[in-house]
Amino acid sequence: MMKAAYITECGPAQNIQYGEIEKPTATASQVLVKVGAVSLNPVDTYIRNGANYWELPNPFVVGCDLAGTVEAVGENVTRFKVGDRVWGTNQGLLGRQGTFAEYCSVDEDWLYATPDNVSDNDAAACSLVGVTAHLGLFRDARLQPDETIFVHGGTGGVGAMVLQMAKAVGARVIATAGSAEKAERCKQLGADVVINYKQEDEQEAILAAAPQGVDVFWETLREPNLEQIVSVMKERGRIVIMAGRDARPEFPVGPFYVKCLQLFGFVMFKASADELRSCAGDINRWLSDGSLKAQISQTMPLAEAAKAHQMQEDNTLGMQGSLAGKIVLTP
Repeated sequence: MMKAAYITECGPAQNIQYGEIEKPTATASQVLVKVGAVSLNPVDTYIRNGANYWELPNPFVVGCDLAGTVEAVGENVTRFKVGDRVWGTNQGLLGRQGTFAEYCSVDEDWLYATPDNVSDNDAAACSLVGVTAHLGLFRDARLQPDETIFVHGGTGGVGAMVLQMAKAVGARVIATAGSAEKAERCKQLGADVVINYKQEDEQEAILAAAPQGVDVFWETLREPNLEQIVSVMKERGRIVIMAGRDARPEFPVGPFYVKCLQLFGFVMFKASADELRSCAGDINRWLSDGSLKAQISQTMPLAEAAKAHQMQEDNTLGMQGSLAGKIVLTP
């Protein structure tokens, strides 16, 4: 048996129970990981709440991200051995069991070696948000050095990853922040220009910082304003959208196609194992050399998973603004 944070039916955060469930085993290509840290993502709260596009195991352990140490390996495992430190994401999705437990059984395809000088907390905090940023920036938008990128919310879970990765490859970054404190954080992460959206007109400020327009626009808002986005784009610019499931904004077809723009929408859990592995290689290198830093706002014991879910929801849906980074939990 093992301790885990799990649900037996979808609903509010208080539906999360913390208690003993069956400890998984590793067979075939699975790796049994003794969990050192997990981190929380908005998608975890949506799934717990019932936004399920697939059937969940019962009991369902919540969570996508994990980092820890290999405890056992299945007979077909070739990538890892007992004692290796690993991190991963994409669990708790597409019907897979989640990660908020003392042990997880994960197919080796979804795990990556953790660099020696990177902690489990940092690796877990960067996992889902890191691969999300990487896919959008490099697979889809093909960001180049010397290009200018605008990112909404430079201290958010994904936004902070986008900001740092763009700087790591030599791009110029314009980011927004909702307070002086968050603006300062963006500057520390390497932003070239920070716009306080509560005090400045965003559209004017972007064009003042990039009179020719931006090459890449990274949208994190739940209600994208496509008219405004298109107006600040440079010709042949690329727009990346990763949020706004219920959004149905007007689309400025004319200006969009006359500028020869491209629009990318994606969800990370539909990326292939090979695509995620190529993201992980860069993430590991950047974490190890310090050009990518985990943004951890709160660290809590796994037993407080319900409280953590409520805190995440208050920020994502309630716009409370009390988180500047990720919630990490440790068993």
